[in-house]
Amino acid sequence: MNRRERRAAVQKSKAAADRADSPATLHRTGMQHLQAGRHLDAQLCCQQVLAVDPNHADTLHLMGLLSLQAEQHNLAVEWIARAIRCDPQAQYLLSLGTALQRQGRLEEALKAFGKAAQLKPDAAGPWQHLGAALVELKRPGDALLAFQQLLELDPGNWDAADKCASLFLQLGRLEEAVGYFGLCDQMQPGRVATVKMRALALFGQRRFEESLAETRRAHALDPADADICNNLGVVLRRLDREEESLPWFDRALELRPNSPAVFTNKAFALTQLHRFSEALSLYDASDAIDPGNPDVEWSRALLHLLMGNFEAGWAGREARWQASGLSMTNFKFSEPLWLGKQSVAGKTILIHVDEGFGDTIQFARYVPMVAALGARVILIVSDALQPLLSELSGVSECHPLSTDKLLAFDTYCPISSLPLAFDTRLETIPAAASYLPMPTKSRLQAWEDRLGPHDRLRVGMVWSGNPKHKDDHNRSLALRILSPLLQLDASFVSLQKELRPGDMATLRESGIVDLTAGLTDFVETAALVCCLDLVITVDTSVAHLAAALGRPTWILLPYKPDYRWLLDRDDSPWYPTVRLFRQTMTREYASVVERVRAELSARIAAWSERTG
Repeated sequence: MNRRERRAAVQKSKAAADRADSPATLHRTGMQHLQAGRHLDAQLCCQQVLAVDPNHADTLHLMGLLSLQAEQHNLAVEWIARAIRCDPQAQYLLSLGTALQRQGRLEEALKAFGKAAQLKPDAAGPWQHLGAALVELKRPGDALLAFQQLLELDPGNWDAADKCASLFLQLGRLEEAVGYFGLCDQMQPGRVATVKMRALALFGQRRFEESLAETRRAHALDPADADICNNLGVVLRRLDREEESLPWFDRALELRPNSPAVFTNKAFALTQLHRFSEALSLYDASDAIDPGNPDVEWSRALLHLLMGNFEAGWAGREARWQASGLSMTNFKFSEPLWLGKQSVAGKTILIHVDEGFGDTIQFARYVPMVAALGARVILIVSDALQPLLSELSGVSECHPLSTDKLLAFDTYCPISSLPLAFDTRLETIPAAASYLPMPTKSRLQAWEDRLGPHDRLRVGMVWSGNPKHKDDHNRSLALRILSPLLQLDASFVSLQKELRPGDMATLRESGIVDLTAGLTDFVETAALVCCLDLVITVDTSVAHLAAALGRPTWILLPYKPDYRWLLDRDDSPWYPTVRLFRQTMTREYASVVERVRAELSARIAAWSERTG
C-alpha cells in the first residue's frame, strides 16, 4: 500500500468512526449522557455498541461506571473487569479499585490502584487513590509515601500536602508535620483548619510559644470556634499562665456549653492554682452533662486523692482503663477481676503492673497483704523491676512483663488497684519503714568499695525524671539549680541514670561522683542507695525506691504535686523516712533549694559531730 492509499484508508476509518452509529461515536454520546445525569440514555448507547462489538473496552467500562452510579457494585466490578481483560488501561483499574473499595474489599482495591500506578507512574490519579486506600487500611506510613509521590508529581496539590501533614502528625513525626502544614498554609493562606493543626503539632513538640502564636492566629481567622478557644486555654495553662487561660475556657464554654473536655481543662487549671473546690464543682457539672465520662472520672479521682479523700479517689481511679491519653498496661483476661470483695484463700491471684515504675514500687507494699489472705501470688512487673521484686515477701512467682509463659490463675488484680481492694484510707495506709528486699551483703560491699572511704555524709542526687511525662516541666529541673547544695561539705553521688544534654557539662564540673554506669537495674540502684546516708531527688521512681528501702529521702515537689504527696505537709503517710520540700505559689525551685541547703547543712554538721 503506497502513501496515497494509506492516507485514503485513514480518512475512510476516521469517517467511519465519525458516523453517528459507530461504536466510538455512540460511546462518546453515552459519556455525555452520563455526565449530564441521563443514565438511561447512556445505557441505551452502550447496548447499541455492545450489540455490534461485545468487547468494546471503553463501553464495557462505561457500563461499569453506570453501575457504580446506581450503587450496583457487584455489577460494576463485573463490567469493569471485562473491560480490563480487553484492554488493561490505568483508568479502568482506578474504576475497578473504586468499585471494590465501596464494597469494602480494600486489599483487592489496593491491588487495582497499585497496578494503575505501575501502568501510569507519572500520573497523579493512581497515587491519589492508592494513598486514600492505604489510609482506609490503616497503613499510614505507606499512605504517606503515596501522597508524597503525588505531591512530587503535582507540587501545587494542596490536598496531597494536607494529607502528608496529617499523616506525619498521626505518625508522631511532628517536625515534618509542622513543615507540611506550613506548606499548606503557603499554598492556601488563611485556612483556619491548617493553622489550627499546625499549632497542635507545635504543641506536641513543646514549642509552646510558637503554638500560642499560631493558635491566636487561628482564633483571629475564626473567633467563634470553641475548639480554638479551648486550645488557647490549654497552651496558656501549659505555659503556667493559668490565670490567663481561664477566660479562654470560659469563652469556649459560652460557644459550646456542654463540652466535658473544656470543663476538665478548666478544672485542671484551677487545680494548678489550688482552687480545688471550684475544680471539683466543674467536674461535677461536667458529670451532670456527660455522666460516666472516663476522662472526667479520672481527673476528679486524682484531685480527690490529692485532697486526701481516698474513698472517692480510689474508686474513681478505676476509670483509668477507659480514659484517653494514658499509657496503661492493660491485660485482657477471662478470669474474674478481684477488688477485695471475694475471698482469695486457697486461690492463685495474678497481680500485674499497670502503670510506671514508681507506682509499682509504691503499691508493692500490698502484695504481702494479699498473700496473708491465703492466696498464692503470681506477680508480673516491668522487666527492669523483676529482679528486685522477685524476692518480695509473699510472692510465689515473679515474671517480667515480656514473658510469654502461660500462667494459670483463678483471679487477677492490677497492682495500682490494690489500695482500692484494701479500702485504703489515710489512717490505714500500710506504711512499714522498709518493705522491699534488701540487697545482698556482697552487692553492698561491691558498692562500698566503689564509693571509697565513708569520711563525709553521702548524698545521692536525682534532678530529672522521664522527659515524656506530661508534668515533666514541673517535676524535673536542671542540675545547675542544685549548685548551692554542692558547695557543702558532703560527698554527692549521682543516681541520675539518663542525662539531658544541658546537664552533661555541669555534671563533669560539679565534683559529683558518677557511678551510674554500674546501675544496670533496680537491684544495683537499690544497693547503691543503701550505701548512702541521704537521697535528695525530684519526684521519680528513685524517690519511691529509696523511701521503700527505708532510706532518708528528701523529695522536691512542684506547687501542684502528684496526688500521692497530698497537700500542706512535709511528711508522707506512705513513707516514714520521707521529707517533702514543696514549691510555694511562686513556682520556682531556687527557694526550695535554699530550704534544702539549710536543712542539709544542719544534717552534715550533726553527722560530722556524731562520726568525728
